[in-house]
Amino acid sequence: MAQGHPEQSRGVAVVQRFGGALNLNVHVHALVMDGVFARAGEGVAFWPASPLTDLDVAEVLATVVPRVGRLLARLGLGDGDDGVSAPDGWAEEAPILAGIAATSVQGTVALGPRAGARVRQCGETFETDEPTTPGRCQARQDGFDLQAAVRVQACERARLERLCRYALRPPVACERLHRTAEGDILLALRHPWSDGTTHLLFGPLELLERLAVLIPRPRVNLILYHGVLAPRAAWRARVVACDARMDRVPPPAIDVAPAPPADAPRGSGRGRLWAELMRRSLVSMSSRVRFVGGAFG
Repeated sequence: MAQGHPEQSRGVAVVQRFGGALNLNVHVHALVMDGVFARAGEGVAFWPASPLTDLDVAEVLATVVPRVGRLLARLGLGDGDDGVSAPDGWAEEAPILAGIAATSVQGTVALGPRAGARVRQCGETFETDEPTTPGRCQARQDGFDLQAAVRVQACERARLERLCRYALRPPVACERLHRTAEGDILLALRHPWSDGTTHLLFGPLELLERLAVLIPRPRVNLILYHGVLAPRAAWRARVVACDARMDRVPPPAIDVAPAPPADAPRGSGRGRLWAELMRRSLVSMSSRVRFVGGAFG
């Protein structure tokens, strides 16, 4: 590796606010480069890192946990010496929304005739206290869970796209929601729980309160770029490949009004159909941006 030049890593972090039960469960999915970029002449070169081990993941988590604790303490959100938490500013500003968030985390209902009750579970449920053991490249400590077993090679473009789609997916797919004869909403879980639960049953108001608390607050970024992918990174232009000469994918057929004749004068964007403008934007983006180098884990 070239001497005298610092090495830089990169990553993209996606903050998800939901769990599989439409519960409030804030966590982070990160696409992190398995290696670093270093200066090589006028350009940069990618230097891959060794594969992660269980010990590597455990050491990272052991570093993160105390740092998060110190950050919460500085913000006044941790427990004091007497074990009492600091006042919750959100509860004072929006008490109803804060209450809904608390019940969503606890798995109970906040509003309506069933307020305070547990969310109704369906399936062959049974009591289980069997703890689950961490998998490969997974560590747990003090309520934190870090998993880094998924690794995508740089040439696996389709698999990388699926991973990005998974991290950016919405809270629930319509196919998982079904209305019962009584007017309730049945949510099919993506994976059965360890106690045998396969579905959750919500009343209309219960479902709305679950969805309401998943909406992020204004001016909160849920996609964060780090390292050489950051917007003002000095090496970003050297790392991110942009090729305007790349062959464009033919636009998909859209059932809209007929296109104007080829010899018709082109006007401004005003008056264009919204779907046509979106199609032009997506085609332009897909023809100019590509990821390069490295593997993500």
